Amino acid sequence: QVTLVESGGGLVQAGGSLRLSCVASGGTFSNYRMGWFRQAPGKERDFVAGITWTGSNTYYGNSVKGRFTISRDNAKNTVYLQMNSLKPEDTGVYYCAALRSWGNLLNAREYSDWGQGTQVTVSS
Repeated sequence: QVTLVESGGGLVQAGGSLRLSCVASGGTFSNYRMGWFRQAPGKERDFVAGITWTGSNTYYGNSVKGRFTISRDNAKNTVYLQMNSLKPEDTGVYYCAALRSWGNLLNAREYSDWGQGTQVTVSS
Protein backbone atom coordinates (compact mmCIF):
# COMPACT_ATOMS: atom_id res chain seq x y z
CA GLN A 1 0.00 0.00 0.00
CA VAL A 2 1.21 3.50 -0.83
CA THR A 3 0.07 6.91 0.41
CA LEU A 4 -0.39 9.59 -2.23
CA VAL A 5 -0.55 13.35 -1.72
CA GLU A 6 -1.42 15.70 -4.59
CA SER A 7 -0.63 19.39 -4.85
CA GLY A 8 -0.57 22.16 -7.41
CA GLY A 9 -4.24 22.70 -8.08
CA GLY A 10 -5.84 26.13 -8.17
CA LEU A 11 -7.77 28.68 -10.16
CA VAL A 12 -6.51 29.58 -13.62
CA GLN A 13 -7.89 31.37 -16.63
CA ALA A 14 -8.63 29.55 -19.85
CA GLY A 15 -5.46 29.13 -21.89
CA GLY A 16 -3.30 29.02 -18.79
CA SER A 17 -1.18 26.25 -17.31
CA LEU A 18 -0.85 24.32 -14.08
CA ARG A 19 1.50 21.61 -12.90
CA LEU A 20 0.18 18.99 -10.53
CA SER A 21 2.46 16.89 -8.37
CA CYS A 22 1.78 13.67 -6.50
CA VAL A 23 4.23 12.40 -3.90
CA ALA A 24 4.11 8.77 -2.86
CA SER A 25 5.23 7.27 0.43
CA GLY A 26 5.05 3.95 2.20
CA GLY A 27 5.84 1.76 -0.77
CA THR A 28 8.33 1.14 -3.55
CA PHE A 29 7.24 3.80 -6.02
CA SER A 30 8.90 2.21 -9.04
CA ASN A 31 6.75 -0.90 -8.56
CA TYR A 32 3.63 1.08 -9.45
CA ARG A 33 2.23 2.33 -12.68
CA MET A 34 0.60 5.69 -12.02
CA GLY A 35 -2.44 7.49 -13.27
CA TRP A 36 -4.25 10.81 -13.07
CA PHE A 37 -8.02 10.95 -13.06
CA ARG A 38 -10.45 13.81 -12.73
CA GLN A 39 -14.00 14.14 -11.55
CA ALA A 40 -16.37 16.99 -12.26
CA PRO A 41 -19.44 17.57 -10.08
CA GLY A 42 -22.14 15.01 -10.84
CA LYS A 43 -19.94 13.07 -13.25
CA GLU A 44 -17.91 9.90 -13.16
CA ARG A 45 -14.19 9.81 -12.49
CA ASP A 46 -12.48 9.96 -15.89
CA PHE A 47 -9.04 8.82 -16.98
CA VAL A 48 -6.70 11.71 -17.78
CA ALA A 49 -3.23 10.21 -18.13
CA GLY A 50 -1.19 7.17 -17.17
CA ILE A 51 2.47 6.23 -17.06
CA THR A 52 4.34 2.97 -16.77
CA TRP A 53 6.98 2.03 -14.18
CA THR A 54 9.99 3.78 -15.72
CA GLY A 55 8.05 6.36 -17.69
CA SER A 56 8.81 4.69 -21.00
CA ASN A 57 5.15 4.62 -21.97
CA THR A 58 2.45 7.23 -21.43
CA TYR A 59 -1.26 7.26 -22.20
CA TYR A 60 -3.79 10.07 -22.40
CA GLY A 61 -7.49 10.59 -22.48
CA ASN A 62 -8.72 11.90 -25.83
CA SER A 63 -9.76 15.26 -24.43
CA VAL A 64 -6.29 16.10 -23.10
CA LYS A 65 -4.01 14.72 -25.81
CA GLY A 66 -1.54 17.32 -27.00
CA ARG A 67 -2.22 19.60 -24.01
CA PHE A 68 -1.28 17.53 -20.94
CA THR A 69 1.94 15.67 -20.19
CA ILE A 70 2.45 13.05 -17.50
CA SER A 71 5.93 12.30 -16.18
CA ARG A 72 7.54 10.74 -13.15
CA ASP A 73 10.72 10.98 -11.12
CA ASN A 74 11.29 7.67 -9.33
CA ALA A 75 14.16 9.15 -7.31
CA LYS A 76 11.70 11.65 -5.83
CA ASN A 77 8.73 9.25 -5.63
CA THR A 78 6.75 11.80 -7.59
CA VAL A 79 4.48 11.82 -10.61
CA TYR A 80 3.60 15.05 -12.39
CA LEU A 81 0.86 16.29 -14.65
CA GLN A 82 1.73 19.35 -16.74
CA MET A 83 -1.47 20.93 -18.00
CA ASN A 84 -1.30 23.51 -20.77
CA SER A 85 -3.93 25.34 -22.81
CA LEU A 86 -6.47 24.72 -20.08
CA LYS A 87 -10.16 24.89 -20.88
CA PRO A 88 -13.18 25.41 -18.61
CA GLU A 89 -14.16 21.79 -19.24
CA ASP A 90 -10.91 20.70 -17.54
CA THR A 91 -12.38 21.87 -14.25
CA GLY A 92 -12.68 19.19 -11.58
CA VAL A 93 -10.96 17.39 -8.76
CA TYR A 94 -7.80 15.71 -9.98
CA TYR A 95 -6.75 12.47 -8.34
CA CYS A 96 -3.46 10.65 -8.42
CA ALA A 97 -3.65 6.85 -8.26
CA ALA A 98 -1.27 3.90 -8.06
CA LEU A 99 -1.67 0.62 -9.87
CA ARG A 100 0.23 -2.33 -8.45
CA SER A 101 -1.32 -5.12 -10.48
CA TRP A 102 -1.20 -5.88 -14.22
CA GLY A 103 -4.64 -4.33 -14.62
CA ASN A 104 -5.82 -1.86 -17.23
CA LEU A 105 -4.07 1.47 -16.71
CA LEU A 106 -7.08 3.34 -18.10
CA ASN A 107 -9.62 1.78 -15.73
CA ALA A 108 -10.11 3.50 -12.37
CA ARG A 109 -11.42 0.28 -10.80
CA GLU A 110 -8.03 -1.37 -11.28
CA TYR A 111 -6.20 1.09 -9.05
CA SER A 112 -5.43 0.16 -5.46
CA ASP A 113 -4.42 3.47 -3.92
CA TRP A 114 -5.73 7.02 -4.33
CA GLY A 115 -4.78 10.47 -3.19
CA GLN A 116 -7.22 12.91 -1.62
CA GLY A 117 -7.49 15.00 -4.78
CA THR A 118 -6.68 18.57 -5.71
CA GLN A 119 -9.17 21.05 -7.16
CA VAL A 120 -8.53 22.59 -10.56
CA THR A 121 -10.83 25.39 -11.69
CA VAL A 122 -10.51 26.95 -15.12
CA SER A 123 -12.41 30.18 -15.65
CA SER A 124 -13.59 31.36 -19.05
